[in-house]
Amino acid sequence: MRKTLCTLTAGILALVGAEALFAQDMTFFITSEGPGNGGDLGGIEGADAHCQALAEAAGAGGKTWAAYLGTEREGGRGVDARSRIGDGPWHNAAGELIAEDIDQLHLGPNIVRSTALDEDGNRVLGRGDETNRHDILTGAMVDGTAFFPDADDHTCNNWTSSGEGSAMVGHFDRQGGGNTSWNAAHQSRSCSQADLRATGGDGLLYCFATD
Repeated sequence: MRKTLCTLTAGILALVGAEALFAQDMTFFITSEGPGNGGDLGGIEGADAHCQALAEAAGAGGKTWAAYLGTEREGGRGVDARSRIGDGPWHNAAGELIAEDIDQLHLGPNIVRSTALDEDGNRVLGRGDETNRHDILTGAMVDGTAFFPDADDHTCNNWTSSGEGSAMVGHFDRQGGGNTSWNAAHQSRSCSQADLRATGGDGLLYCFATD
């Protein structure tokens, strides 16, 4: 009996150790939840803080985390999402390679339903699941750069609006709407939490370790 308990304990410790190791090595995740206020993320700084807090809770707080988000500014282009997330490589919580570098991330990333894991290693629900949460806020064009100035809102007023406006979203499961881009599939209906959910989202973010 004692031997069996020791073996069981050793197995549990090994599993916990493996999970802790995966957490330490994780450099990419989709947030398990959004801040909860639609497209109002507290600005881009608030989005980064959300990524950092979730990473810390999952045991991966020893890195600097940034949300994959673009911004806009009047009379010129804003901040590119691709410029905010470091150089790679990036791996999910299961140790699977997402992309070696920034070019592979935007030309052929391994972001699909099976690799789209949250900070705890759980698969995020997408199209065909009981709840579809595949719309991920990005505010970016397909190459990861910021939008050119125009009359449209692509970033929920630089991530401060929970009502009027809209934001570019991507589909992590690469399904739906005829556009399977992971980062630039379509505009949201508005910036409210209700509308984000109504069209297949939940205000979720892509988070990348920058160092």
